[in-house]
Amino acid sequence: MKPGVFSAKKKNGTVYYRSSFTYKCKHISLGSFLTEDMASDAYREALMLADNFSVGLEHYNKKKHILSFKKWVSIINFRDNGLYFKTPIYLKKKYFEYYLDYDNSLKFDADDLFYYSSHSIMKRGGHYFVSDYGMQINILNRYGIKNFAVPGKDYRFVNGDNTDFRYINIDIINHYNGVTRDICNGLYIYTAKIHINGDILIGRYNTEADAGIAYNKAVDLLISKGVSINYRKNYIDGIDGDEYKSRYNSISISKRLRDYNP
Repeated sequence: MKPGVFSAKKKNGTVYYRSSFTYKCKHISLGSFLTEDMASDAYREALMLADNFSVGLEHYNKKKHILSFKKWVSIINFRDNGLYFKTPIYLKKKYFEYYLDYDNSLKFDADDLFYYSSHSIMKRGGHYFVSDYGMQINILNRYGIKNFAVPGKDYRFVNGDNTDFRYINIDIINHYNGVTRDICNGLYIYTAKIHINGDILIGRYNTEADAGIAYNKAVDLLISKGVSINYRKNYIDGIDGDEYKSRYNSISISKRLRDYNP
């Protein structure tokens, strides 16, 4: 058997070939291949990447290379930065890039390194997901952006780059369900609405927290009236139970909502 190659059998008896190599005292699997020659080519390609610092990610050509681009990222990052990740991460100064493929990468703060080194990112319908405890989780949730949030309305990327998930680049405009931020006479005002058969105005409030509490109060009211919609209530940051209760009791909601009859 050629160096770096060993054979294995599938359950049906079909023989296939696996390839691996050891670099910086770490044993790295290179994958499974149909032929011994392909597995050997993968081994030699991995050695070339590890030894040749003049070869970078920009030199990858899927028509000429046996290893996947993601494997290139892992090996080259290990070579250049001394850390091996199974996910396609390349470290930069104070941040890292996660490569979805040759043409697409996402930027993250170094604080997120542990998470994304153990969670693979998938893309579906323009959204990015990770698998966590058997569930697909939108990575926007990690940054306080709720499901169904509208870019430009509920949140924005400060530099205009929607692949840059560094914390300084994410501006959450609306933190709470049912709440939007508007400007009136040069001041922010927070409008709370709830959807039944169309949107119903709950009220307008001077603070985002009050608008979020008003939304919760509207949910409680509708449930008491027998509305069976599964609304997701807001968790209000930065206030304790007594303050929440006091503000909840003092906040008014619209007459139209109070008079609503399912």
